[in-house]
Amino acid sequence: MSQTWNQHVVKKENKALVLHTIKANAPISRASVAQVTGLNKGTVSSLVSELLDEKLINESGTGKSSGGRRPVMLLLNETAGFTISIDLGVNHILGVVTDLQGNIIHERTVQFKNDDLEIVLTHLYQLIDELIIIIPESEYGIVGIGVGVPGVVTLEGEIQLAPNLGWKKVALKDILFERYRVPIIVENEANAGAYGEKVYGAGMESTELVYASISFGIGVGLILDGKLYKGLRGFSGELGHMTIEKDGPECRCGNKGCWELYASEKSLLEEAEKIGFENASVEQLVFAAENGEAKAIQLLEKLGDYLGIGITNILHIFNPEQVVIGNTIQQAAKFIMPAIEKRIEKNAIGFNKNDVKLNVAKLNNHSTVMGMAAFNIESFFKSTDKEIIPT
Repeated sequence: MSQTWNQHVVKKENKALVLHTIKANAPISRASVAQVTGLNKGTVSSLVSELLDEKLINESGTGKSSGGRRPVMLLLNETAGFTISIDLGVNHILGVVTDLQGNIIHERTVQFKNDDLEIVLTHLYQLIDELIIIIPESEYGIVGIGVGVPGVVTLEGEIQLAPNLGWKKVALKDILFERYRVPIIVENEANAGAYGEKVYGAGMESTELVYASISFGIGVGLILDGKLYKGLRGFSGELGHMTIEKDGPECRCGNKGCWELYASEKSLLEEAEKIGFENASVEQLVFAAENGEAKAIQLLEKLGDYLGIGITNILHIFNPEQVVIGNTIQQAAKFIMPAIEKRIEKNAIGFNKNDVKLNVAKLNNHSTVMGMAAFNIESFFKSTDKEIIPT
């Protein structure tokens, strides 16, 4: 591979680093960018000039001087482009438009009951098309579309298996690129949720973070040493399918006794129906519990206990700094969190439970879409240079 190509790669990485540093620390001077990144001032000055020419950053007034001339401050041009980020759930699709800073500009939600691929794709296209129409004009337009899905996703963006949707081997990334012709990212929704909480939410100060997405099923996203852990082929985090009862009922994944059969929203509502709560939602069960309905309280506490069993296993395996509970079940936090804590206190080995922080997601039901927004933005930052084909 040529020296020219190697130099281009280094420059591209440095440029993305400078842009990310300005995004994270604005307003910031050129000298401070050099200090934060470790790059020399000449390199920073050259890269900043390019970013100004490309209208990705702006100059904004002057900062305080420690002697000599007052420095010109730099800001991200957050409206230079926009992302579309999607949380594709089992019975809903949430879509948001964000600017390059991650601010939500618009959002839409679609509810559906049929998990047939073609029907879901029709809903997805309609939602994305509606969001595209309302995106303001900008220098770079739509810089990426990201979709978080409840299933196993390969590093190439193919949905290998989504048991709760009944999907296998769906090349969603290729399908969406063929239609929209912009960069596409497809990721497991729990991985995206973990990254969203790390970048924008409850996990901003943590380097070892576990995000448990509890909805129709259970997914787990892992931030290890400050980075999203995806495993050899991108299949990590399918802890909703770890066995907690060897002779338990059969799961849609083909295994028996999976954690999500006991601790998911689906399992909660099935148990609720058995004792008279017909066609209830999590919201309705929480309302009943808050009004003193003993059966509802017991259901939610039992769910929390089963969540605690799985989370205790996770603590023993990963020894995380923080565990964040997210997705639809967090509206029941008042009832499930004490039960989770009680089970951890009872079952976890001391050194694994003493320092861990247990929180609900700060981003509420937006953890996944904000993670996808972060993926879109970072991918765009890395692609701002013109590509050079290696020779």
